[in-house]
Amino acid sequence: MTFAQRAARFAAICTFLTALAVASVCTTGRAWAQPHGGISAVSPESSPPPAEAAPTEMPATAPAGAAALVRGRAVAPVDAPAAVRKVIAAANKIRTKPYIWGGGHGRWWDRGYDCSGAVSFALRGGAFLDSPLPSGPMERWGSPGAGRWITVYANAGHAYAVIAGLRWDTSGNTGGTGPRWHEDMASSAGFVARHPPGY
Repeated sequence: MTFAQRAARFAAICTFLTALAVASVCTTGRAWAQPHGGISAVSPESSPPPAEAAPTEMPATAPAGAAALVRGRAVAPVDAPAAVRKVIAAANKIRTKPYIWGGGHGRWWDRGYDCSGAVSFALRGGAFLDSPLPSGPMERWGSPGAGRWITVYANAGHAYAVIAGLRWDTSGNTGGTGPRWHEDMASSAGFVARHPPGY
């Protein structure tokens, strides 16, 4: 095979692969750059998922004062400050992830989250944290006592938060493990209550 024939074959293969990639992107409507080059129509594991389309019956806001729980997703109350809405939106992004000890501490977007990793991820959404905190240091984070919108309950072994009246926790789940929203409150005995100043 001559050099010209090899070059023509290589060009044909490249054209075919490009057409295949374009067809994949057209079919899915999304493309992600790959670290080794090229594009993929499948989201890589380390990237956050694309925003989910809200079902038509999902309310945009909950009534004033407290968040609502709709099919496992928290809906921010209409009077919630923007930072609280962002905390709720961040938590909703990981609400179906599994529990993984240490998850959410090595990187923000992870395969799963432990208790303090899930609380840290939510708080980061409202710009209340720059880096994840283990549960022990959460005992000294922010301001002491319960907050108006957000309260973090922490001790050396566990952390959870109450955000706009819903509990954000990795324990007490009836279906699966990992960070989930709960309408019921957990006992705060043995926990230190902290909150972001002003919230």
